[in-house]
Amino acid sequence: MTAPAVFRRSEQGLLVAALAVATVLPVIDAFGRPLGGFHVPGAGSILQLVTLWIAFVGGLLATREGKHLTLSTAELIRSERVRRGARLFSFSVAAAVCAVLAWASVGLVRADREQGKVLSFGLPEWVAETIMPAALLLMAVRFAWMASDGARGRAAAFVTLASPVLLALLPEAAAPKLVLPLAAVILLAALLGAPVFVAMGGLACLLFWKDAVPVAAVSAEVYRLVASPTLPAIPLLTAAGYILAEGGASARLVRFFRALFGWMPGGIAVMVAAVCALFTTFTGGSGVTIIALGGLVYPILRDDGYPEGFSLGLVTAAGSLGLLFPPSLPVILYSVVASVPADSLYLAGFLPGLLLVVLVAAWGVRQGLRLDAAGRKRPPFHLRELAVSFWRAKWELALPLLVIGLFASGFASMVEASAAACAYAAIIGCLVTRDIHPFRQLPGVLVKAGALMGAVLLLLSVAMGLTSWLVDAQIPSALLESVKTHVSSPLVFLLVLNLILLVLGSVLEIYSAIVILAPLVAPMGAAFGIDPIHLGVIFLANLELGFLFPPVGLNLFLSSSRFGIPLTKLYRHAVPYLLILGAGVLLITYVPAISTGVLTLLGRR
Repeated sequence: MTAPAVFRRSEQGLLVAALAVATVLPVIDAFGRPLGGFHVPGAGSILQLVTLWIAFVGGLLATREGKHLTLSTAELIRSERVRRGARLFSFSVAAAVCAVLAWASVGLVRADREQGKVLSFGLPEWVAETIMPAALLLMAVRFAWMASDGARGRAAAFVTLASPVLLALLPEAAAPKLVLPLAAVILLAALLGAPVFVAMGGLACLLFWKDAVPVAAVSAEVYRLVASPTLPAIPLLTAAGYILAEGGASARLVRFFRALFGWMPGGIAVMVAAVCALFTTFTGGSGVTIIALGGLVYPILRDDGYPEGFSLGLVTAAGSLGLLFPPSLPVILYSVVASVPADSLYLAGFLPGLLLVVLVAAWGVRQGLRLDAAGRKRPPFHLRELAVSFWRAKWELALPLLVIGLFASGFASMVEASAAACAYAAIIGCLVTRDIHPFRQLPGVLVKAGALMGAVLLLLSVAMGLTSWLVDAQIPSALLESVKTHVSSPLVFLLVLNLILLVLGSVLEIYSAIVILAPLVAPMGAAFGIDPIHLGVIFLANLELGFLFPPVGLNLFLSSSRFGIPLTKLYRHAVPYLLILGAGVLLITYVPAISTGVLTLLGRR
């Protein structure tokens, strides 16, 4: 076996092992409490360490697989020559920023080694932290290698790895003069395809450097993030969603919802809305729904007589439904970033999420009635088929109930419920439905999930460094004062927020949008007296709508690629759904009782 192959196997093995530990420890704690309080000593510290390793080993995998979160703007470049130049420039900048972040992490490791901190289970803290500089340096090397297919391009990219040395040699007086040009270079690189975490990490380092603060402050914020009690839920729910998506869950869910709704007017369209919403709750807003289900449900719609434009628009719109339902990952991420309870956000988001699904389904019923009037015959209802399909899909249908039941009952924390969901998905997929072989296929599925985990966690980590500088510089306070000066009404503020989130939600990938925008939006909402849970629902519902907003909404690109339809043609088919869902988002925004009413009934308000 070659050295590169050994290295790939090693990083994949590390990730799978870390995920296994992250799953087992919370499950032991959750189910050990009723059995006399049994738990693993030091489990909390171990879980923090494992989450750190998942973030950076997963980030390394995301670099290798090209899965880091990027802006959609790079997709607009049509010229192949320009694309090659953009890749060389953006990846060279990415290599330079990762090298600087690696050097900053070395400073953190050195500082903690001198302090002699020891984790609760006896391991020196600095040893655990070495994954940060090691992984970041390897990412820098990979970005430099991927910058070009030619030797000259790669050689030029590798030169940028000396960026930490150049910054160290520059006099402090040069920093204020260079910060704007260097920031412009980083932002341009992000527009041309560099990962968003590179832009945020690079800007954070530049700003701390300008203020003569050691750039190790960025790495300190990264390490501090792993202490968040909800953070491990992100990789656990991601793994659970990927396990379900890789198995036969999609076919079983389609069969069940077809039996449930297929007999009614527009029943097949209702089925598509329902099954896509449920599938999105498993996989989050990563676009997996359109890729996994699009080829399955689109032919069903066409065979049932639905026009091509309607069918394409429905599949494109339904690909982001269900974003507010448990165990959707963006809800967890928003709860971490905005410091709101995840359980309350799930409860508040249920009716708004259901409203958006019902609106899309109602449009499908309208189209179905028109087809019936034209002479189409609907299939009859068969109780036996409903019972059989329900029995086949019972394991997938039970997963959201498992998460809600464990968490809402107080039996388990959010992380413990997420770990139970991951274990449940693995057991069902490998041992019950046997869609996935536990040894030949499951590790590969977890590695795929690991790339998304690393991309999200790494982005969230470096964003904490940038947020720290913004807070120190009192930027949120200044922004808040500016908004309050020009906007006096909470209603006007919410309308402006809707428009901003709609536009930015179409340009930014959803996880990037949450990390970048939530820390700025949350204090503004509080200043206008908007309930923080209601604000979170508004925020996520707007991002869900942004998937459909031309010209660069994620669902539009995915459908165009999946079905081979020109984007300009797809825009026309998506507009009715954009208007329908837009009306739903406005209703959610201006009728807070739709979200907070559930919390009031349950005594949480």
